[in-house]
Amino acid sequence: MNILVLYLLLLKASVMSFSGLGSLPIIRNDFVVNRHLLTDRQVNTAVVAGRTGPGPFGLYLVCVGYYISGVPGAAVAFLAMVTPAFLVLPLMHWLGRRADDPHIKNAIQGVLLGGAGLLLAASVPLAKDAITGPFTLAIVIASFAILSFTKLESVWLMLGAAVVGLLAKFFGPV
Repeated sequence: MNILVLYLLLLKASVMSFSGLGSLPIIRNDFVVNRHLLTDRQVNTAVVAGRTGPGPFGLYLVCVGYYISGVPGAAVAFLAMVTPAFLVLPLMHWLGRRADDPHIKNAIQGVLLGGAGLLLAASVPLAKDAITGPFTLAIVIASFAILSFTKLESVWLMLGAAVVGLLAKFFGPV
């Protein structure tokens, strides 16, 4: 894939997401559904790799870039990930002075709700790929419950799920 096109697609995902996994629906649509450059499994792997390392939640974009174009793709993905931060600083300054404006509040609320819907829509196909039976479904449900009702850092949850998966390999199919 052309490196400039890759940058622009990843930049679009980064700009439209506002943070972290909010770009997941756009990534999935652009690279799995429309261009067939990645599979749902590769996107899942990129998310896991990005979430287990230190740094921002959007770091999985670097893994996506690497899957598509190797090291140059990873570098371009990193640039696409950090570009919005430089663009958003003046916008945040402007919005900060108008934070009490009801129109601004409503617009931000709409963006948050739309982002939540997009994230849910992208999560379903990725979950279908990852859930292969009752045991993996139990891991998903337990993970959701733990993250919903505790303050456990997601990295510990990911490591715990990996340990459970490894132990299950010794005691039966996953």
